[in-house]
Amino acid sequence: MKELERDLGLPSVLAISIGAMIGSGIFILPALALEIAGPAVILAYLIAGLLVVPAALSKSEMATAMPEAGGTYIYIERGMGPLLGTIAGVGTWFSLSFKGALALVGGVPYLLLLFDLPLKPVALGLATVLILVNLIGAKQTGRLQLGIVVVMLAALGWFAAGSAPGVQSANYINFFDAGIGGLLAATGLVFVSYAGVTKVASIAEEVENPGRNIPLGILGSLAFTTVLYVAIVAILVGITDPGSVAGSLTPVAVAAEVTLGQAGVVAVIIAAILALISTANAGVLSSSRYPFAMSRDRLAPPSLSTVSDRFGTPVISITLTGAVLLILIAFVPILEIAKLASAFQIMVFALINLTVVAFRTGNVEYDPEFTSPLYPWMQIFGTITGVLLLTQMGAVALVGALVIVLGSIGWYLLYVRPRVSREGAATDALRRQVGRDALTDVESTMAEHTHEVLVALTKDGDDDRERALVALAADLVRQDDGRVVVGRFEEIPDQAPLTEQATVQSASDISFETRMESLSTEFDVSIEADEIVSHDTKHAIVNFAEERGVDTIVAEHEPLRLRSRLFGDPIDWVVRHAPCDVLLVDNLGYDRPERIVLSGENGPYPPLAVNVAETVAAANEGGIFLWYPTNHGSTDQHRRTIDEYRSELAAMLSMPVYGEPLWTDGGQPSRPDLLVRRGADDRLRDALFNDRPVFPSPGCTTVTVYPHESRRPSLVRRLLERITF
Repeated sequence: MKELERDLGLPSVLAISIGAMIGSGIFILPALALEIAGPAVILAYLIAGLLVVPAALSKSEMATAMPEAGGTYIYIERGMGPLLGTIAGVGTWFSLSFKGALALVGGVPYLLLLFDLPLKPVALGLATVLILVNLIGAKQTGRLQLGIVVVMLAALGWFAAGSAPGVQSANYINFFDAGIGGLLAATGLVFVSYAGVTKVASIAEEVENPGRNIPLGILGSLAFTTVLYVAIVAILVGITDPGSVAGSLTPVAVAAEVTLGQAGVVAVIIAAILALISTANAGVLSSSRYPFAMSRDRLAPPSLSTVSDRFGTPVISITLTGAVLLILIAFVPILEIAKLASAFQIMVFALINLTVVAFRTGNVEYDPEFTSPLYPWMQIFGTITGVLLLTQMGAVALVGALVIVLGSIGWYLLYVRPRVSREGAATDALRRQVGRDALTDVESTMAEHTHEVLVALTKDGDDDRERALVALAADLVRQDDGRVVVGRFEEIPDQAPLTEQATVQSASDISFETRMESLSTEFDVSIEADEIVSHDTKHAIVNFAEERGVDTIVAEHEPLRLRSRLFGDPIDWVVRHAPCDVLLVDNLGYDRPERIVLSGENGPYPPLAVNVAETVAAANEGGIFLWYPTNHGSTDQHRRTIDEYRSELAAMLSMPVYGEPLWTDGGQPSRPDLLVRRGADDRLRDALFNDRPVFPSPGCTTVTVYPHESRRPSLVRRLLERITF
């Protein structure tokens, strides 16, 4: 694949970054911000500049680690995965296009002070010229940007030097009249003035010596522009009558006329036009690299990554971006859309800070030449303040950003997902953390002892099925010298007296107790037999377990009809109300199992399931086999992390552990003796879709574990387990 040529040096990088910022931020927005915050708009620009620092540092770091075309998209896609990468790529592409269109339309009012020209045709003409310049090549673009910035800064310098002596201190009276709310609202509005500071990262693939020039370009341009903004706005407020420029389309020209006369107005007009053209030029240059980079990663059609043999530029990507720019200028109310785009830009900056954390905590190759200081506090600060600023943008801006997000998600689902199976560093970092938490819980659960198990018999079964349940319970308590309580629960109609029913059954009790005495001798554990007659079996089981203080309930669970699943059978009710752990058994017999299999579906192996499996394996001198669903579409990193997690789990167990995958295409290992699996978290989903056992015809008894409610993971953790594992 043809690569882009590295021919942009530090002067061009600084020029592109400064030129991307000094535009609407100084020539249009001060008048709007003055209406909101009054003289405190000066402080708003300073605060906004400081709040951009975390994103600037984060993006500088990632740009030196991944100096590729695409900037924000590349970093978020690699760090947070293709879904958020698609949202960032599509949204930032539109955001920069919107801002470029606003810059062109916003510059024309300054031009109209000199010439009587129609606004939109002039803006369309300027946009066409910039598109052609970008098609010719980035080197020419960088030179043009450098020339524009030099002339623009010279004009602004003359305005500042000539106007500073005319500043009236009285204009700063009642500085905080708008209060904190007005100051924050103005900060949110002018924040977009600094959005261009990181645009240079999107052309990092074309920057010479990126490890040095990118951080210097980003941080140097941010510091310079912040000082310039604060100085120019302070002078603008100080030399004009209070309220005279609020809402003006050409506020700097109005201010220049006060101190410099017509010559000053002409100089400011030239600077404004050049500044806004440079903003639009940088917007076309950087935004066109987003579809280019997305195409190379198969998140967009492959034609968008075509590089021209003649010019060395992504012609189709630039052409598409230019077409969007022209459509926006011609048909869309740019100012409102720019506000929507700026809200999304703030959200992207917050994501940028999170992405650095994902890279540093993940297990991917990440070796930046420049590292952000004060990590991770700088990134946390940037994320929180970004969210706070979003709340100041108003409902329309937030809804608009949401529409862009939903549109990007739609594109991901329809186009990207069938073609891409990558995952971001954040996903792997979360998976590792979920795995560590699960291992900690396993260690805690294994330290607990099982002193008494209740075997709840609720159905008339043969002696072999009864014996299997008792044998399982005996294996669970033997190493702790515990006791098995076998309760035969009989439910009678409400009209029948419980005392009479107990008298009728006394003869059968003798046989039941005799069998339990025999099993006690056979299994070498203490077994107590009890007969419980009640009008409500499920309440009787729970009450009995609570009175005895048992550690675990073991009961038989057979596949139920849909109606029974939805509205509950006694055992299902017991699971949700038991004062202890519950093991439901699909009973196909239990005879000294040696191949005990753990299922890892929908997350890490449940701590209770691990404890049951090891206890049974120890009681029968068997081994544990770690089964897990293998998705052929999973990434190599996903498989490596799961393998590492399983190795750590195996090291914690005292019995032999073997890894044996279960393939989703129908293949499976040889038949196990016992399968231990997690219970479903969602009762309705379990009822509709979950026919136990989950594996294709395991041919053995399956134990489904349900830990007590106090030990069940939270909803957030269960979601993370399903997403990451």
